[in-house]
Amino acid sequence: MEIGDAPRTNAPDPSFFGVAPSLARNPLGIVALALVLVYALASVVTFGTALDTQLRAPLVWFLVVYPVLVLGVFAWLIAKHPNRLYAPTDFRNDDAFLAATQGQLKSVAFLSAAQARRDRLDAVGPEDEQQVSKVVETVVRRVREGGESQILWVDDRPENNVWERQAFMAAGAEIKLALNTTQALELLGQQDFDLVISDMGRVEGDREGYVLLDAMRQRRDKTPLVFYATSNSPAHKKETREHGGQGCTNSPTELFDLGMALITRL
Repeated sequence: MEIGDAPRTNAPDPSFFGVAPSLARNPLGIVALALVLVYALASVVTFGTALDTQLRAPLVWFLVVYPVLVLGVFAWLIAKHPNRLYAPTDFRNDDAFLAATQGQLKSVAFLSAAQARRDRLDAVGPEDEQQVSKVVETVVRRVREGGESQILWVDDRPENNVWERQAFMAAGAEIKLALNTTQALELLGQQDFDLVISDMGRVEGDREGYVLLDAMRQRRDKTPLVFYATSNSPAHKKETREHGGQGCTNSPTELFDLGMALITRL
């Protein structure tokens, strides 16, 4: 830059076409753009064209009533649904976004718990609310702490744990499926995984989960392994540790908490 030249700045374009792309990134901005465009079009038609009095009167009333109506809708949205007016990129960081959406997570969790109780015809007790709150806190904490990770899920009936896998994928994990021990060992030899989740009994045998775990440890594969089986007894947890595993559970919540803890090394 020559002496005397004005410094160059990257000031934002104040024109409509310069501001519009940034506004279109969240629901609130899209509504504002629609408001400006509709109002501008109505104004041009009303005052920029030669309309007779009968045609001009409805447009004038529209220009008067429309801002009041939009203001009322905005006031209702801000009072009732403030979190829905912003995109994730509008928040300072991930913690702020998770804090804002935690209430929605609780709503989904409570509705799911209520439906499950209704299907079983059980009464709802105080422990249910505590359990749901614990689930939401676990999800928020693990999503904040975790990142993209690789999980190998070994089960000959993967349709039985679709929702459990969805929970891990929602937290940023990538999952590969193996239907038997042979397939699992082949995948473990091809790439590194952060966690292995396995059932116990399969077509090969009732204790096939231990066969996989023993084969991994014999190959000096130290990938953490958790059994997701029908038992949650202390005896089976102890036996799992004796074989070199990290846990055994039949609870989806405990599986998610334990699995994310192992992935994030907490």
